[in-house]
Amino acid sequence: MTYVKAVNAALAGAMRADPRVVVMGEDVAEGGPYTATAGLAEEFGRQRVIDTPISEATVCGVAIGAAQSGLRPVLEIMYIDFVALALDQLVNQAAKAHFMSGGQLRVPLVLRTQGGAGHRSGAQHSQSLESWLVHTPGLKVVMPARAVDAAGLLASAIADPNPVVVIEHKALYFRREDVPDPVEAVPLGVARTARNGRDVTIVAFSRLVYEALEAAEQLASEGIDAEVIDARTLVPFDLEAVLGSVSRTGRLVVAHEAVRQGGFGAEIASAVHEAAFDLLRAPVQRVGARFTPVPFSGPLEDAYVPGRAEICAAVRATLVS
Repeated sequence: MTYVKAVNAALAGAMRADPRVVVMGEDVAEGGPYTATAGLAEEFGRQRVIDTPISEATVCGVAIGAAQSGLRPVLEIMYIDFVALALDQLVNQAAKAHFMSGGQLRVPLVLRTQGGAGHRSGAQHSQSLESWLVHTPGLKVVMPARAVDAAGLLASAIADPNPVVVIEHKALYFRREDVPDPVEAVPLGVARTARNGRDVTIVAFSRLVYEALEAAEQLASEGIDAEVIDARTLVPFDLEAVLGSVSRTGRLVVAHEAVRQGGFGAEIASAVHEAAFDLLRAPVQRVGARFTPVPFSGPLEDAYVPGRAEICAAVRATLVS
């Protein structure tokens, strides 16, 4: 099954199980830009699969009100770049309603969006902006790499009583993988070990998990045994899983597609330094994109996006420190 079909199946399953689940967004009744919502309007009707105007702030506000009124809306923002237009509603209303109401209000809202470069879509359609969201208390943030996790984490997000942002990667949508039927819900805040190793820990999420696994295979030919941790959830973050791995390897590389400056990798590196400094044999290395807008030019975009080569270089740097 493809990643995007797994997302579609998770949405359909949630809607069958709970009539309070509704899907909202631009063109969702027509399947959305990547077919993630294809067929839902035909099965559940346009009262539950609601095409909206092109106004992200308005749509997000409506979804928050619906969530506070007893529904469980799944809102799609077509590109994460456009979340900027909805940040006031998402950050100042959805994330704070429970706190500001003294626990009287809940916002069981899921905001699905797509991020990532590699599609020649230009600087306004290719960003990785998860750091904007993880900085906001009250929001949960997940970034699945595998199709099975895209479905399982989405199921948990829909069931959660708090606002959850699910960031999918456009380049993963049509990647095929084995997916069990039915897919079990994946708990938020639990990382997985994608590859066992003894020499260095690589923590990655979303598309960079596959780059990390490819890097680990290349490094194995050099006699370097890398362990790869798929974070899956950024908030809450499974620091214990990372610390457990670092306690065995003594070295850590954190890799993400977002620009390196201010990226979530810095938070992971700092947390590990604070909790396990004595276990580290070398400084934590970070892999991220260059501090520049995403280029439209194909060769420049390919050079901009971090991947296997950058991860391999970071691992080698930890081994010579």
